[in-house]
Formats: sequence, structure tokens, C-alpha cells
Amino acid sequence: MSSTVITNIATLITNDTSLGDGSPLGLIQDAAVVIDGDRVAWTGETSKAPATDNRVDAAGRAVLPGFVDSHSHLVFAGDRTAEFNARMSGRAYSAGGIRTTVAATRAASDEALEANLTRHLAEALRQGTTTMETKSGYGLTVADEARALRIAAAHTDEVTYLGAHVVPSDHAGDPDGYVGLVTGEMLTACAPHARWIDVFCEKGAFDGDQARAILTAGRAAGLGLRVHANQLTRGPGVRLAVELDAASADHCTHLGDADVAALAGSRTVATLLPGAEFSTRAEWPDARRLLDAGVTVALSTDCNPGSSFTSSVPFCVALAVRDMGMTPDEAVWSATAGGAAALRRTDIGRLVPGARADLILLDAPSHVHLAYRPGVPLVTAVWRGGVRVA
Repeated sequence: MSSTVITNIATLITNDTSLGDGSPLGLIQDAAVVIDGDRVAWTGETSKAPATDNRVDAAGRAVLPGFVDSHSHLVFAGDRTAEFNARMSGRAYSAGGIRTTVAATRAASDEALEANLTRHLAEALRQGTTTMETKSGYGLTVADEARALRIAAAHTDEVTYLGAHVVPSDHAGDPDGYVGLVTGEMLTACAPHARWIDVFCEKGAFDGDQARAILTAGRAAGLGLRVHANQLTRGPGVRLAVELDAASADHCTHLGDADVAALAGSRTVATLLPGAEFSTRAEWPDARRLLDAGVTVALSTDCNPGSSFTSSVPFCVALAVRDMGMTPDEAVWSATAGGAAALRRTDIGRLVPGARADLILLDAPSHVHLAYRPGVPLVTAVWRGGVRVA
């Protein structure tokens, strides 16, 4: 293994309040960072950087931790262009469109699913995403859910079992029977390939009692908990996530005061997914309300073929600043350290000694440009585990 120092960094985001300016971003000006093997070994001012085997000149550009995308759905087949076109022409989004992708995914080969997954992972990596969670949920049979997770686990450590995405058409007359399958035979087949279990707790998907049964069964099988909560309507999802100490309640678009208070008093991260609101013309989550209440917030893409077909965290950062009441600092923290918190990880999402050397170099002097210059491909280099990969 060799060591590398990146010098002449205009602004370095460490996400450590004990460093730099003492803000949540831990900004260091005129900075350097040393990578030794797959870890960060040192951060500080360029003038104090130690000798290393290799040197990279950032030339007055910004460096920040790799984005941590803690919510995506990348094991799928098919295309929902027609649905998107119809929605942009006036048809409202509902959970039922998922079944279109289920049919296409069941019909696809393992090779086709893996090729699609790796294409989107590579697309995200080029845009600075160095950690990406992804879910099953488009198979909804024992065999199809297990193969989706097996394929995903070959390419990312953050894999989530989402057999409880919707009740499939072949179980439409017996939703409780499908819950029994999700918590029984399907869970047994899927748990070895996953770190997490998730449920879409929403009208048209699974109610609070069904969601509780699914999550508690997953926890008994050794899986961590995540919840699709309060996306389309107010409901029990957020408070159920908090009650069960889920790592993340995702979407959080329609919240009452009790929901916000519950999140603020818990370890559960509110993961906001602005790509979904952008793609469905739905009401934006009120990030300002959550942040002011002291809730830990993450930003993620929700990359999926139906309601948020973007793999770009920078795009979501710009949306969060423009339409959700976040400052650029808050949005970037939420897309890095916030995403790590939503995965209950301390080794990613920050650039401090001992952290994994996942970092990105922007073609800009400041992280603020991610919101200031929306749509511009500012990520010019990416290191993952200390290796330059883009």
C-alpha cells in the first residue's frame, strides 16, 4: 500500500466539529488530506502536510466526503417512461405503478438485472456516490426477492430486503397471507443476503399493523430496520419507525407535530428524497421544520424507475436547497454524514483519521457550487477506499 497527499484544497469538508472552523462541516481552508491505504491518515493545512509516496494538487478546488446514498431501488428491469409522461400530463402518482416494474423484473434474466444494477452504480459513482444502499422489492416472490438481494450483495454492502413493497397482483385477494409469506418463507430465503429490512407503510401498500409484523420479524432474523414512511399521506410509519428504533424513516413528506417530535427525540434519521417530489410534482418535504426541531436529516436519491429515476446526489442537493428550506451546508452534510447516520455507519461520510478514504474533488472552490450551479457536472475525481475510481 502507498500513501497519497492531496494538497492545495481550497475548502476541505471533514464533517468533524473539532476540526477547522468548528461548524458541522468542519471546514478547513487551504487544506490537505493524506490517504494511507484505504483510510484517511491525516487532515490539516497544506503547509503542515507530511511527506507521502504520491502527491495530487487540488489546485484550489474543494474536497468533500463521498456521497452516501442511503435509499435506492436498483435491481429492476423495464421502463416506465409512459407512466412518467402521463403523470407530467396530469395523472397523479400512486403506489400501484410498482407492479408494472414487478412484471418486467420477474421476466428478466439474472444477467440483465445485474447489468442494469452495475450500470446505475457506475453512473452514481461518477457523480460522487461512494456508498449506495439498494433494495429488492420488484420481485415479490420468494425466488425473485432472493435473487435480487443476491445480485445486489455482490456489488454493495448496504442491501435491504423489501419484500413488503406492495402486495403483488397474485396475492391481491389475500394481503395478510402475503404478509405471512414476507415474514416467513421469503424472509428465511432473503435474510442471508441482506443487512436491512424495509416496508412501504402507506395507503395502497401496508398498514401499521402489517408493517409492525414485518419489521419485528425482520429484527428477529437479525436485520436492521428501515421504513418508507409518510410519503403520500400522514400515517403511522414515522412513529412506528421511531418506536422500533429503525435506522431511518424515509420520505417524511406528510408529518404532524407528533411525528416531528418523535423523530427529534430518537436515533431515527429522517431521510428526505427530493427526486421523488420532483418527479411526481408532489408536495416538498419541509426540511427546515425537521432541522429546526433537531432531527437528524439525510438526503438520498430514491433512484428507481417509477417515481425518482435519478442517481444524482448533486441534483438532490440542489433541490433541497432550492425547494426544501435547507442551506447548502446542511444539504451537503445530509448527503454525506447524514446518509452515513441513516446507515448507522461511522467509517464513511466524513474525512478524519481512521475513516474510509472515500472522497470527491469538485471542479469548484466550494461545496456551495453544488447548489449554486445545478445540473453542472462538478465532480471531477472520486476516490473510494483510497483508490481513484473516477
